[in-house]
Amino acid sequence: MTTNAETNPAHPGHPAKHLPPQPVVSARRTILGTGVGNAIEWYDWAVYATFAPFFAGQLFNNEDPASAVLATLAIFAVGFLARPLGGFVFGWLGDRIGRKYSMTLAVALASVGSLLIGIAPTYAAMGALASVTLLIARLIQGLAHGGELPSSQTYLSEMAPKEKRGFWATLIYTSGTVGTLFGILLGAVLTLVLSSEQMLAWGWRIPFLLGAALGLYGLVMRTRMKETDLFEQETTQEKREPMWPQIIRYRKQALQVIGLTVGLTVVYYTWGIVAPTYASTSLGMDRGAALWSGVIANIVFLIALPIWGKVSDKIGRKPVLWISSIGAATMHFPMTWLLQDSPWQLVVSMSVMLIFIAASAAIVPAVYAELFPTSIRTIGVGVPYSICVALFGGTAPYLNSWLTANAGPNAFAFYTVTLLLVSVAFIFTIPETKGKDLREEPVAVPAH
Repeated sequence: MTTNAETNPAHPGHPAKHLPPQPVVSARRTILGTGVGNAIEWYDWAVYATFAPFFAGQLFNNEDPASAVLATLAIFAVGFLARPLGGFVFGWLGDRIGRKYSMTLAVALASVGSLLIGIAPTYAAMGALASVTLLIARLIQGLAHGGELPSSQTYLSEMAPKEKRGFWATLIYTSGTVGTLFGILLGAVLTLVLSSEQMLAWGWRIPFLLGAALGLYGLVMRTRMKETDLFEQETTQEKREPMWPQIIRYRKQALQVIGLTVGLTVVYYTWGIVAPTYASTSLGMDRGAALWSGVIANIVFLIALPIWGKVSDKIGRKPVLWISSIGAATMHFPMTWLLQDSPWQLVVSMSVMLIFIAASAAIVPAVYAELFPTSIRTIGVGVPYSICVALFGGTAPYLNSWLTANAGPNAFAFYTVTLLLVSVAFIFTIPETKGKDLREEPVAVPAH
């Protein structure tokens, strides 16, 4: 029998925190609110990459089409560069005010960013103001996305039963992929029902305006969610504990987040997001066929995610992470060589890679949360994760185009495999956290 006199293992001297089981209605609300909001944010991010070939010439100088596409991809990277600031701001809000508050604000900002892109003036009408509008919108979305993933990961991990946390964690990439898939599917449908002239003139605005409207729905859903018990049972003293000393104390864990993420982020954005656009712009594949191929491959990804989550709850996190990183590194070159100008080649190459990528994507939200204590779980994950995604994931599309043009078709593949091997090395440094009680404080590096 547990009594209130027992010691809290995470914070000696404080009473033990009793976490009552979540009622069914709370679990449903958790899944729906987290999933819908996360899907909307990923949808916003995905449609930018999907529709870049259509609006590049509208918002930049279209006298040089190649330059317009590269400029658009560069702003894709600028959006990522805002993520570390978003990770810090929203992480601080999540750890001080609440996970729910941080998540709600993130989806609201993402909606504003989508609206700005949807109503942006063209370069022909307003000149450089068109490019500036896009830049501002991407910065806003970057801030929102920098806070969305760590906030939602932390929230979901704290709400999940510890013996099923790996499976629950798959909701992050499952809902995100649904959002991505919806964006790709919308692109495929629009290319069928609208002419090329219509798509270039105004059709590309539709997904962004739709994203803004969906964001309002996500905002309502998240205001109805409840805060996690782990956060609510933190004392006022714990919530006000200075942030930077804690970040320094858990710097080893922050470095582990970067190491685990670096390979996954590049290989995911290469195969999960950008591959259809690359196939249509660089390999000459029909745009509609490339988008439909992406839809099929992402469905395969969706099927694989919950399977890997359940496997991790059975055999552990580390074996699944190794299968993912080593498998993706092994298959990257063969799948890159397979991909030429045929839609079936895109389906097969994307599907094979996404099956291995899914193994990491399914469980890293749980792994990240299990590395940090409650008091800095959101910011501890958010800042290093956002820095890594900004430096490596955000630059992946641009670097792919540049390396292919200047160093040959295999240069980016070597870069990607190298980063995957870095992630393999970092898996050796993390503890096995399957079934961990999140009330237990991880071992930190002593502060000096």
